[in-house]
Amino acid sequence: MDKQKSINALQFFVTHLSNQAFGHKLQGKLFSSQGFEKLGTKYTGHHEEEMGWVDKFIDRILDLGGEVKHEMRPEGKIIAEPCEYVKAELQVSIQGIDFLRKCMNDICDDITTFDIMKEYLKDEEEDMYWSEQQLDLIERIGYQNWLIKQM
Repeated sequence: MDKQKSINALQFFVTHLSNQAFGHKLQGKLFSSQGFEKLGTKYTGHHEEEMGWVDKFIDRILDLGGEVKHEMRPEGKIIAEPCEYVKAELQVSIQGIDFLRKCMNDICDDITTFDIMKEYLKDEEEDMYWSEQQLDLIERIGYQNWLIKQM
């Protein structure tokens, strides 16, 4: 097993997922301030869930004897329009899942890290399905009706 491969992969997710999680917190606060409490709660809760994954990744880095880094995070974009945000989130999920699957191929000889990543992949797929369902719902009932459901 190549520990450094696992540490590098985990560190990548620590850095990028913590950034994404903070973005979800900001979006949740924005949506709540716009009166869309359900949507705000969804994304604020999503922040907490993702930070739980970050904690698991950090713990695994430490278990492997690695050094956890506090790396710079890229600036993220805040999207005020809820439908546009759900569309953007769907694309992030699709790209992230594809990247995660490739990453899992690189660390498959580290069963413990692989299992953690596999559980994280399942969680990310659920997020992708939620975004797809919301966009389908918008199409079926109309955007204004969907927004009312988010209040």
